Amino acid sequence: MTFLPVVGIGGYAGFRVLEKTAPRQQSALERTPQIQRNIEYFRENIGKALTAEALVQDRRLLTVALGAFGLGEEIDKRAFIRKVLESSTEDSRSLVNRLSDNRYRSLAKAFAYGDGVGAVQVQLPTFVEDVIARYKTQEFERAVGEADPDFRLALTFKREIAEIAAGGKNDRVMWLQALGRLPVRRFLETALAMPKGVSQIDLDKQVELFQNRARQLFGEKSVAALAEPETLEKVIQRFFLFRQIEAGPSLTTPAGVALTLLQNNGLGGVGGANLLLSQA
Repeated sequence: MTFLPVVGIGGYAGFRVLEKTAPRQQSALERTPQIQRNIEYFRENIGKALTAEALVQDRRLLTVALGAFGLGEEIDKRAFIRKVLESSTEDSRSLVNRLSDNRYRSLAKAFAYGDGVGAVQVQLPTFVEDVIARYKTQEFERAVGEADPDFRLALTFKREIAEIAAGGKNDRVMWLQALGRLPVRRFLETALAMPKGVSQIDLDKQVELFQNRARQLFGEKSVAALAEPETLEKVIQRFFLFRQIEAGPSLTTPAGVALTLLQNNGLGGVGGANLLLSQA
């Protein structure tokens, strides 16, 4: 049986409905035969994958391993994934530490083959269950994304920004972590209305620009502040409003009418959106 998430209407209102039904829908996904088979196979066999080579040679194990870190689409890049898994996360010169997408580093750090303890790690029950829990969450987000990519991005952002904020690092490190996670970066670039091409400039300058924009919009520049419930909802609202602007809001919607009136009075999309949100 194929799981089809119920996402209803789009936009911020639709996302709020999805959030309320997400626990029940994810439980339904976890009961599907395919997911149950994948989980049981992983639980019973991952302890035998004592090397990165052994893991990538078993497609069923690799499906769960990659899926748990949001890398399921990389399943056919086995040679590359093996190199990632064999990279040391403790060596700044290693492949995994030179990749801009931090999902690969999270994968390599979790399995720890490159750090010399992978053969032990994969036999730890706590490790196995943590990967399975991640896989369940990621599979639900993936399924939601097939129905509405913006909803998937928002779910991923909420989860990952909370993880980063809970890490207890200083704010610069947290911003670097946020910008290194592609879904989080994409979400923030839209919600904060960052200029196109921002990812091409010096990384320290990027952090400064994101901090300044966050402070301008929310009065706080820290990642931890963005993860606070009240501010987080404002960030999510902005994301969906700007996505609606990018898509060209219908004149039949309240937002479409309001934005048209604002634009007719000399306010562009970003300025109009900011004014709308300031009145919310």
